[in-house]
Amino acid sequence: MPSRKRTVRVALLVAIVVLAAPTAIDFLTQEGTTAAAPDAVDTPEVTVNSTATLDRPKGHVAYVVDAQGPGQLTILNRTTGEVVYRTTEYNLYHDVDPSPAGRYTVQYVASIILGNEQCPDDIEGLCTRNVVDRLNYSTGERERLYARTLNYNGSSNTHDVDRVDEDRFLIGDIQFDRVYTVDVGTGEIDWVWNAAAEFDRSTGGKKGDWTHLNDVEIVEEGLYMVNLRNQDQVVFVDREEGMLENMTLGAEDDYDILYEQHNPDYIPEERGGPAILVADSENSRIVEYQRRNGTWNRSWTWADETIQWPRDADRLPNNNTLITDTHGTRLVEVTPNGSIVWEHTVPRGVYEAELLWTGDESRSGRSMAAIQGVTNVSNATDYGGVSDSLERDFRELFPSLVLNGFLYVLPTWISPLAGAMLLLATVLAALWLLGEVGRYGYLRFR
Repeated sequence: MPSRKRTVRVALLVAIVVLAAPTAIDFLTQEGTTAAAPDAVDTPEVTVNSTATLDRPKGHVAYVVDAQGPGQLTILNRTTGEVVYRTTEYNLYHDVDPSPAGRYTVQYVASIILGNEQCPDDIEGLCTRNVVDRLNYSTGERERLYARTLNYNGSSNTHDVDRVDEDRFLIGDIQFDRVYTVDVGTGEIDWVWNAAAEFDRSTGGKKGDWTHLNDVEIVEEGLYMVNLRNQDQVVFVDREEGMLENMTLGAEDDYDILYEQHNPDYIPEERGGPAILVADSENSRIVEYQRRNGTWNRSWTWADETIQWPRDADRLPNNNTLITDTHGTRLVEVTPNGSIVWEHTVPRGVYEAELLWTGDESRSGRSMAAIQGVTNVSNATDYGGVSDSLERDFRELFPSLVLNGFLYVLPTWISPLAGAMLLLATVLAALWLLGEVGRYGYLRFR
């Protein structure tokens, strides 16, 4: 009869192989999307589909991907599912907005990792070229609006841009934890707000990723909304007065409100606000907060069985909400009562999406309080089927920060379910290794 130790080892090996098998299957069935080496510049892959229909009103969705291999900007006709335009020129894409320059024109934020020989002399090692480009996706013509090259920090240095006027941009600077306005023609910075002026360094994340300041939005002239992901807060900054503390949504580590959120959208009073629609990422839900009597109150919540680490939500003119479900690998449009009316599968790592010709982000949408006429309501769709339930069970084995961080660094061809199973296999293998090392030490030195 086999020994007990051998039986345990065989059982562990079988469990690890079974848990890792979905990753192997994903690898064998992937569609050739491999990551670029960090010290090399890819030859751009640009596809312009000249036969795609360009005259369907409100029919095109633009989305960007920022995870491992490769980053991409894609524009699709959601009526037909046809790709109108796609490019993988840059390693990371973090923002895409409609541009006032034309109907088929968008503005995007992206970055490319450069090798030592391509970096400025004052930068040692890898560097990142961060760009803001304007693109006419019906012709493929592109114009560089702003660029800067900085040392590589593992992500884009510039995460988000909003247009102040024809000459100036509002920039969200994730590397230096600041917001500034810059004249894109001269490169002159005329105003800066540093998070360090309001927050202690003991808050937020680790050195090098302290605030993870990943989104900025112009509320009105001279007033900006800023997302501090690692502080679990959305703050409002006045150019003259600084941060308006009484307007802050959220508090550090108060995860019932927000938990490392992305891409908040402000909805003003004239459209039923003040309200903030936000992807509450680590809570895997979409939430909206309505301001009443000087406080923020949750007025809408959406989640379903599949949603995992969403990073964007836009309120549309038809009262529906367009959601970017990063690790759920989909874009979904949901009604105010939570029903899904459109769904499209996208690569894991999708960061943000825009339904073009409806205004920038939620600029043409109303608050849920105005839509439904009530506040403090919660809507969620029914849970999915067996495969969704199995995936949810595996995901709930790990803290959200651990699982989402693990999924983010994996290649995008690995599905969320396969990634969760691979993480469990990794944990089992590590425990097995520790057990074998401990047993060897005990037998040797007893």
